[in-house]
Amino acid sequence: QVQLVESGGGLVQAGGSLRLSCAASGGIFRIDAMRWYRQAPGKQRELVTAINRSGNIDYAESVKGRFAISRDDAKNTVYLQMNSLKPEDTAVYYCQASINFRDYWGQGTQVTVSS
Repeated sequence: QVQLVESGGGLVQAGGSLRLSCAASGGIFRIDAMRWYRQAPGKQRELVTAINRSGNIDYAESVKGRFAISRDDAKNTVYLQMNSLKPEDTAVYYCQASINFRDYWGQGTQVTVSS
């Protein structure tokens, strides 16, 4: 059974940094795109960033220059380095991955940025 497990969320002051990790496990033979989404209270879930198998990356305008996605295919893990965090980055962050030609979601990890 494929699972995605996120870690690394927490409380940080504005201007600080956090690094999220999302590890996939369970019968994996192929991982295509890996993505990070976030959902703030009262708002729709939004795509933050994505990386495909070739390493091509896209970012939402709101995080460009501050966030960086990377992946380690040997570890079936995707990372999100978040720098210069702002209060408006506060949200539950979810990883999503296309694994074995199906989409899977992690359980989410809370990121809270205090002003």
